[in-house]
Amino acid sequence: MTDDQPARNRLTTADYVEGVLAGDRAMLARAITLIESTVPAYMEQAQAVLQALMPHTGKSIRVGITGVPGAGKSTLIEALGLMLAEQGHRVAVLAVDPSSTLSGGSILGDKTRMTALSRHPNAFIRPSPTRGTLGGVTSVSRETIFLCEAAGYDVILVETVGTGQSEVAVRSMVDFLLLVLIARAGDDLQGMKKGTVELADAIVINKADGDNVAAAQSARAEYDRILHVARSITLGWTPRAYTCSAQTNAGIPQLWEVVQQFIDITQSNGFFEKRRQQQLADWLNDLVQQRVMQAFFGSQLLQTALTSLRQQVLAGDLTAQTAANELLRWLIITPPPDKDEST
Repeated sequence: MTDDQPARNRLTTADYVEGVLAGDRAMLARAITLIESTVPAYMEQAQAVLQALMPHTGKSIRVGITGVPGAGKSTLIEALGLMLAEQGHRVAVLAVDPSSTLSGGSILGDKTRMTALSRHPNAFIRPSPTRGTLGGVTSVSRETIFLCEAAGYDVILVETVGTGQSEVAVRSMVDFLLLVLIARAGDDLQGMKKGTVELADAIVINKADGDNVAAAQSARAEYDRILHVARSITLGWTPRAYTCSAQTNAGIPQLWEVVQQFIDITQSNGFFEKRRQQQLADWLNDLVQQRVMQAFFGSQLLQTALTSLRQQVLAGDLTAQTAANELLRWLIITPPPDKDEST
């Protein structure tokens, strides 16, 4: 979206709200584009749209899917999504593509990898670029989830760009986190932090087909042992490892049964609602951090102060800690930049 878009072609807030609530996929896509915009005028309208739609959110099952590169996450998501769509569920897939740190561009190829699912009338696939956001999700992933829920999608599948920091980020916005691995990927698991495994509500060994069945079963047993000694972060739930084949659909129905069991248990013991409430608090905390950074980098006065303090640190006149404290004092006493200063 650009500021020079003709006013007569711009949608009103009511247009967006009515279109999303009607389940119009084209309007949903435009609403997501709106909330991804960094143009101030559109950002303000995006918040108005989101505010109007918030009472219609929260009724989906949110599943995060992450894993090692090459584990077949997209193929698994398509198999699971097609099964659910055929059962009458409305499935939204939010697939995050990594952005180039040099060009800022991204592949955005998940629709081409999920061709059958993208054509199903009960499915909606939205690939979005990270644009440098850490954690394997976009800066507006939560808002995108809310929009899809308002549009009537009762299953939200969030695919992250990979393992590591991504699990921490996606854990704060989904109900169930599935870690997808493959057999003979011990080195990948060794490279993952212990906390990564602890964040998962289940591990699935994908590509358990053909000559790989025995290896997948062996890997499942190994990861099951790891989960047995790991600390579960979900009250009343013991994570387990499973096998599946996204190519043959073997194990896909069982995976969804696991998700449903998880939802039933956590809703009955109150942990489901507790986690949802914590996620709203995390959303606020993340936004506050974003706004502080925007205020800092949008202020010429603060940038001038930073340049001066950096020179003093390099000259040995100040410690880095003292300089950081001084800069924080500047940030606290400096009013937010006005529109002219931030442009």
